[in-house]
Amino acid sequence: MSIQTILQDLKTLKKITTQPHRILAETIISATTTTTTTLPTVLSTLTPHTVKLILTDPHIKTPKCLSLFTIITQNPSLIPFNIHIEHYATVICRLIRSKRFQDAKNLVNSLANDQNLRYYVPVPVDVPVDQCFNSRIVSKLFNLMFKVYSDVRKFDAGLETLEYMRNNGIEISESMCLVYLIGLMRSGRFGLCLAVLDRMMDSGVNVSAYTLTVVVDGLCKNGEISSARELVERGMRNGVGPNVVTFNTLVDVCCKRWEFEELELVLELMAKGGVERNSDTYKFLIDGFLNGGKVADAERVIAEMCDKGLNAEIHLWNAVVVKYCKLGKMECAFKVFDNMVVRSVVPNAETYRVLVSGICGIGETGAAKELAEKLQRKGIDLGCDVFDDLVNGCCKKGEFDDAVGLLKAMEKKGLFGDVRLYNMVIAGLCESNRREEAIRLLSFVVKCGANPECFANLVNDLN
Repeated sequence: MSIQTILQDLKTLKKITTQPHRILAETIISATTTTTTTLPTVLSTLTPHTVKLILTDPHIKTPKCLSLFTIITQNPSLIPFNIHIEHYATVICRLIRSKRFQDAKNLVNSLANDQNLRYYVPVPVDVPVDQCFNSRIVSKLFNLMFKVYSDVRKFDAGLETLEYMRNNGIEISESMCLVYLIGLMRSGRFGLCLAVLDRMMDSGVNVSAYTLTVVVDGLCKNGEISSARELVERGMRNGVGPNVVTFNTLVDVCCKRWEFEELELVLELMAKGGVERNSDTYKFLIDGFLNGGKVADAERVIAEMCDKGLNAEIHLWNAVVVKYCKLGKMECAFKVFDNMVVRSVVPNAETYRVLVSGICGIGETGAAKELAEKLQRKGIDLGCDVFDDLVNGCCKKGEFDDAVGLLKAMEKKGLFGDVRLYNMVIAGLCESNRREEAIRLLSFVVKCGANPECFANLVNDLN
């Protein structure tokens, strides 16, 4: 190294260490670590320009810069001016550049809650790009501001920030916007939420299907189904592709609310967007149609589900059979049963129990008993509910011998039926002068824990 280079380095070092604002910075730090009372005096000599020089000086390391700024902001009464918003912005940008994101967020939070500043958005002219704060750093600053305003529910301030970013070509982070959108929905400001999402799409923000789905879900939960569907339509026109989860959100709420006209529009839009229905889509449709009384539509959807190679679980088939049985449409119920067999869907015990109960429901007790006997021979457990239905059917037809036989079969299986049915059978036996059988059955019922008061009238008759 030449003597000229050494002399130049010494001159530079002297210049660095003798800058007045650097000396002042060191004095402030020293004043806080000693017992002297010089801090008020030192702070009183500060000016906005001096503070700016300290905060933007690259030779003052970021941790020390943050410490200095903290001292200054914690002693507002000792400085002869108000801290400018540009000072906050400068320190935040330095923290972001140094990847001290939590410190940056804390400082932004302080800024957002500082009522004395009376500003929402840092003025970017004074966020000094000439101090190595490139557009990426400035973008992170604004997005961080945007997130903090969302967290503290200063939505109007957040909107101004977003507008400023749009108008000045500052890159907008979708993730930060999502935080803002969720905050708006939680606060019930759905109109503003839609407006913001539209602005995002208009501004070229890469809105993902996830963000779209989150907003659609919020709108649906608020009962704004049409608005949610129209949002999806606008998204598709703007190149924001909804996925199957987005559409399932709409399908689910339409089915639960029996909004079948709206459902048709959603399904048409789904087809237009080339989004294939999945198992969840079909399950929502089946449940909706069944609960809305559109059993034939539910049956059609199950068939379509199978045709597409999707697994239509047995409980879906059983649900359709149950509905037809409750409606007394046993022909349709058995048609579904036959369709199951054709499609190699193996009926389970519940399927058969539903059919037996359904046959009883239309008064065909003999056929129901015949089917029940076949099932029991095959080892299929009918369950207490089916026996109750069979006993009830026998009682209504005055077939008390069969009713007693069914109750005995239940006893052998360790089952105990509805007390109301025992009451009916005992009453029927009394009317037929079969007192001993009635007494035996009454004793059994009481031993099983039934309240004797339920049979008070019958006891009087037997006595």
